[in-house]
Amino acid sequence: MFAVQDEVYRYNAERWEALVRADALFTRPMLDLDEDKARAYLGLERLGLPADVAGRKVLCLASGGGQQSVAFALLGADVTVFDISPGQLKRDRSAAEHYGVGVHTVQGDMRDLSALGGASFELVWHPYSLTFVPDCRIVFGEVRKVIDEGGHYYLMCANPFFSGLTHHSWNGDGYTLTQPYTDETATSYPDQEWVYERSPSGDRIREPREYRQPLSRITNSLIREGFDLRFLSEVRGDHPGAEPGSWAHFTGVAPPWLEFVWQYRPGALGFR
Repeated sequence: MFAVQDEVYRYNAERWEALVRADALFTRPMLDLDEDKARAYLGLERLGLPADVAGRKVLCLASGGGQQSVAFALLGADVTVFDISPGQLKRDRSAAEHYGVGVHTVQGDMRDLSALGGASFELVWHPYSLTFVPDCRIVFGEVRKVIDEGGHYYLMCANPFFSGLTHHSWNGDGYTLTQPYTDETATSYPDQEWVYERSPSGDRIREPREYRQPLSRITNSLIREGFDLRFLSEVRGDHPGAEPGSWAHFTGVAPPWLEFVWQYRPGALGFR
């Protein structure tokens, strides 16, 4: 079992509780969904995932805030949300009550999923959060313990080539890379303006602290855990004419995020 009460845990927990109090973008429940909107929001068919999730057990990993959880629940899935932030989980429960659906919430660190009590899932849905911990291999080992054979693991994470780079790095000609491309390089940068579309609270919110996870570490670690890559997408912006040095322009030049879909097939490649 991983000892979660370390400095990384405390930093992430305190930051996300402050983000909830500030009503930051990723803490706001989606309260205007119906089945069609939920299906479009999740984009399961685009990802090559089964579109019919009714009755399927879904784990929304580090995915609190009342967004993905209620979208899956509206489509009939049996949903568990696991998140470090009690405030985020409270919003999942409030959103579920709003729709009259059920979700199960569990508080904890994604590096230790023992609080799930041996439950297993057909789909693990893991939005942007992997870079908040130094070693992705620990997370992947935990995911393996809770996913059914043949189950799918959706992972969205920072594009490691551009980790720590933002539109503020514009130098007049391009965006300057300065961080070394090495395992667990710590990066920090101001939150993007669009995180706070509404006025934040008076709390001082720490900047995100992230750790570079090179693509080779991500892919080879998951392969060794028994996962088979089924889908990969570079997520970029599409804003023709965006002003150089703006966030919109940056996302078209340097895709900030990657999406993966993995399938757990232990033994298929001879690693297990």
